[in-house]
Amino acid sequence: MINHRLKVLSAAALIAAGSLACSQDTPKDVGPEQFMAEAEARLTELGLRNAQAAWVNSNFITVDTEALTADAEANAAVAVQQLATEARRFEGSDLSPELARKFRLLRLDLSAPPPADPELARELVGLKVGMEGAYGSGKYCLEESGECLGITALGKMMAEVRDPERLKDIWVGWRTIAPPMRADYERFVTLSNEGARGLGFSDTGDMWRSKWDMTPEEFSAELDRLWTQVRPLYLALHTYVRGKLAGHYGTDVVPQEGMIPAHLLGNMWAQDWTGIHDLLAPAGTGESVSVTELLREQDVDARGMVRYGEGFFTSLGFEPLPETFWERSLFEKPRDREVVCHASAWSMDAKDDIRIKMCIEIDAEDFSTVHHELGHNFYQRAYKHLGYFFRDGANGGFHEAIGDAVALSITPAYLVRVGLLDREPAASAKADVDLLLQRALDKIAFLPFGLILDKWRWGVFSGEIAPDGYNEAWWNLRNAYQGVAAPVERTEQDFDPGAKYHIPANVSYTRYFIATVLQFQLHRALCDAAGFEGPLHRCSIYGSEEAGEKFIAMLELGKSLPWQDALYQVTGEREMDATAIIDYFEPLMEWLAEQNQGATPGW
Repeated sequence: MINHRLKVLSAAALIAAGSLACSQDTPKDVGPEQFMAEAEARLTELGLRNAQAAWVNSNFITVDTEALTADAEANAAVAVQQLATEARRFEGSDLSPELARKFRLLRLDLSAPPPADPELARELVGLKVGMEGAYGSGKYCLEESGECLGITALGKMMAEVRDPERLKDIWVGWRTIAPPMRADYERFVTLSNEGARGLGFSDTGDMWRSKWDMTPEEFSAELDRLWTQVRPLYLALHTYVRGKLAGHYGTDVVPQEGMIPAHLLGNMWAQDWTGIHDLLAPAGTGESVSVTELLREQDVDARGMVRYGEGFFTSLGFEPLPETFWERSLFEKPRDREVVCHASAWSMDAKDDIRIKMCIEIDAEDFSTVHHELGHNFYQRAYKHLGYFFRDGANGGFHEAIGDAVALSITPAYLVRVGLLDREPAASAKADVDLLLQRALDKIAFLPFGLILDKWRWGVFSGEIAPDGYNEAWWNLRNAYQGVAAPVERTEQDFDPGAKYHIPANVSYTRYFIATVLQFQLHRALCDAAGFEGPLHRCSIYGSEEAGEKFIAMLELGKSLPWQDALYQVTGEREMDATAIIDYFEPLMEWLAEQNQGATPGW
């Protein structure tokens, strides 16, 4: 799930800016206000045609579209690098807080800063576009049938197949797409670090950690603090899941103590365990609600799922989506071409041309994902009145949290209100536990994975992780944080990080960890605003104008203020707080403690 204003307009969607910057360098005698006004106007003007090029490349993966996008991105990245370099002449100037923030954001705008040499910059972007294309068109041919499948179909099989040997074949097979990227990724790191040092950072990871309205050291400490708050819940869930899987597959496949084999958790990366809920559900929960069954029983199609998502936001006071959204979005995988199916949200013109791109499956997971992606779109529209550098989320985590905070309101009560369910099931503590278990298999299982991608990447950028130790370091982190183990021996001939989209696409991942924390913090505060009384997991803010007013006020700020100020608009707090997760899952934690009696937690 990606906000493509962030990744397209700040790297891919500035497309022709490089050539324009070279021919229209800002006069040396202009002041900082005029410099910034001209820079923002130029980048905004270029946004539309540049975003269109990136959209075409993502929807029509060919050698030609990759080449065109690589050339365009290279020009763009060079332009931003040049603007950031020119802007350094204003360091020490007496700037208003607003203008000073814009200059700081200019310096931090790129996720892969290019070297000053235009040829090296083109090489950098060519590597990134090529790796992303290789991922998007990657396939594995199944041994039993010879059928060649992409990640969407293979991912679905990981959630449905229960034969551990077949799962192992699929798990290993998908990772065969990654080793050819390894040398390209190593070169990409070298070039990106050169660009980051040109902007005054020690490496690209240092630059990424500087984007959070705190020092890199403070941000790293903040991540550790938040992980400490939620780790006990993850350990309890891990212990329970390991015991149930050992009971199903046998202790020769899953040890009663230690790590869980990664291929048995219902997801290609073991980041989401909802696919194995049927093996974990508590007995005797009474009536349960299956969103997947409800959608299919009522013949809801992909477009209909998006309509439900739109209806949630409009119930809070947001304006309906524009007609162009319905005309230009991609909702289903085309049969005639390869596309990047990874769900994403796009702002094409920084105004009202907003879209989503995803290959929607009619199931509960994608119902939630639709709400997530629309969260990006409604956020993009809320701050469209701001200048270029403020048209973004308060921090990377905010953009990911908005739709997920809304999705937490997909409760049985909400399903009744929108007509998907006739009546709420009878209240039951066991039924609540099962609902919370399903959500924990998504949200809590994800938390350590949300940390390790960038921890690995920061180590790679800094040189702490050398190229000849890429895979070993990857599995050391997965073992330490997730407690999952590879089902077969992995060596440096493999490149398992590259089998996850966000590595070849160079998309920062810590935002998803932060988003998980923020969505529960926002949900708790919005439920208070809506006047809800009762267990937090039963709250739905659907239809609450009071919650909507606070929500919209925060979104309209965009990135114009530090994220602490934006958070305060809804929560009255200026610090991220993972205790909202503990509050939400409190009944599940009590139940897990009972189930895990006698078991050894950890690995």
